[in-house]
Amino acid sequence: MKFSEMLRAKADASWQASFDHPFVTGIADGSLPLDSFKYYMLNDSYYLSVFAKVQALGAAKAADLYTASRMAAHAQGTYEAELSLHENFSKRLGITPEDHAAFEPAPTAYAYTTHLLAVGYTGTLGEIIAALLPCYWLYAEIGHRLQGMKPEVEIYQEWINAYGGEWFDTLVKEQIDRLDALAELASPAERLRMEQHFLISSQYELSFWGMAYSLEKWQAPVMEVL
Repeated sequence: MKFSEMLRAKADASWQASFDHPFVTGIADGSLPLDSFKYYMLNDSYYLSVFAKVQALGAAKAADLYTASRMAAHAQGTYEAELSLHENFSKRLGITPEDHAAFEPAPTAYAYTTHLLAVGYTGTLGEIIAALLPCYWLYAEIGHRLQGMKPEVEIYQEWINAYGGEWFDTLVKEQIDRLDALAELASPAERLRMEQHFLISSQYELSFWGMAYSLEKWQAPVMEVL
């Protein structure tokens, strides 16, 4: 069994819970309240801005120029593909630049990105990819599972199409293969850290749906610097 296959098997319970979450099933059948999707988009834009930074940190820790260039390309792709998609959706959802400027990330979004940044600054390239991979891989699986669904809400159909396409599959497979290659060279202690990062990120992915679905807020006001 490949290292990635072992991780996927260990994360199956949380991934299955993601597949069955009312946020995801609500996109599939069009029943998800638009307020929840709007809140998701605001938090996901914040999340992706950090995700790209951690991809860039991975580029800086790569042992060869090719890997560094590919990690940098992934960071650029996050900006060009993901954030351009968010820009389109934001306009259609009525999210203004002022909304983004005043936005404070929800507790789950803040915790998840803090986890990624901690791995990015303290971990190896293998650890970084392990922490990032659930976001890539889970969304690809969701995209495939929802193919053929026809929600009446147009923006939900576009979201499904975005993550069920071949272009996204190519990115996911590249990072899975890179993780497996790095795992073969890693020490047992590093592989254990990689596993822990992957499973923690998988749990945060599940929590992210719940955050958006419930419009999760801080229990008390937080400083605007967030």
